[in-house]
Amino acid sequence: MGYDLYQGNSFQVLEEEFEENSIHAVVTDPPYGVVEFQTANVEKMREGSGGVWRIPPELDGNKRKPLPRFTTLSESDKEDLRNFFRQFGESVERVLRPGGHVFVACTQLLMHEVSQQLDEAGLERRDVLVRETKTLRGGDRPKGAHERYDMVSSMPRVYWEPWLLYRKPLEGRLQDNLDNWQTGGLRRESDERPFTDLLGNGKTPKEETQIVKNSHPGGEEEAEAHPNLKPQKLMRELCHAALPLREGTILDPFMGSGSTIAAAHALGYDAVGIELDETFFEMAQNAIPKLAEVPTEIEKRDDVEEHRTQSRSLSDFGK
Repeated sequence: MGYDLYQGNSFQVLEEEFEENSIHAVVTDPPYGVVEFQTANVEKMREGSGGVWRIPPELDGNKRKPLPRFTTLSESDKEDLRNFFRQFGESVERVLRPGGHVFVACTQLLMHEVSQQLDEAGLERRDVLVRETKTLRGGDRPKGAHERYDMVSSMPRVYWEPWLLYRKPLEGRLQDNLDNWQTGGLRRESDERPFTDLLGNGKTPKEETQIVKNSHPGGEEEAEAHPNLKPQKLMRELCHAALPLREGTILDPFMGSGSTIAAAHALGYDAVGIELDETFFEMAQNAIPKLAEVPTEIEKRDDVEEHRTQSRSLSDFGK
């Protein structure tokens, strides 16, 4: 089992390189505010000068990750977001096999906008998954009036992250779709427990953050981890669920530093990653093999151990 990485515009790459019905599942954390990952704003984030990114102060000597200011989006920004996710939905709908699932990380403030575009692209909404994670969003007192309104927060402190779950419509019954396309359902965690929509504590371990930081292609002064790095435990849980028969290819069209691809690779699945930003692409190339080696409880499951063993033996046989 292996993975292919493409550096370029994901919509263009999917159109030029992938046939219809060629991908089994999509697991991705897209630029869901869109504007924050425009080139100018990415450079401001890297320079620590802010822009649409909020650069948090150091806390107890720890440097915290920058956060995009989704509350600053103009109506024009929101329209760009709608167009972006409509194109995303149409692009993945074309390459997905019937019954293929789409896992999309989102944010509470914008998930209704994203959902509408995926609906209109012809995908079926299946659920909203809840990742428990303590973030730095919300809970702030009124800007410029902290002391005057010391018992007031402008919005709730956020302790969870939504993941939208969509599916390309089935062809026939679920069992028929599984027979013909190997897609349509979600792989159970075990015989006793199905995949659930509560994803548990999703904090990214420092070890994984350090791997990605060390994978930065720039010098030591430029080295920073990806601002939206997701933990391997979470991504392996999603990749495990995404292929109900342990067959097929998982796509991440907004690869970032490669956490989805590393998770699929760790489970013995094929994967495709696409990333527009050159720095993030090179970071992913360096980080994926190392992230895939990070141990989690997911690969200890009986079916995962069996599949990884089979995958290795098949690869060895083909050499």
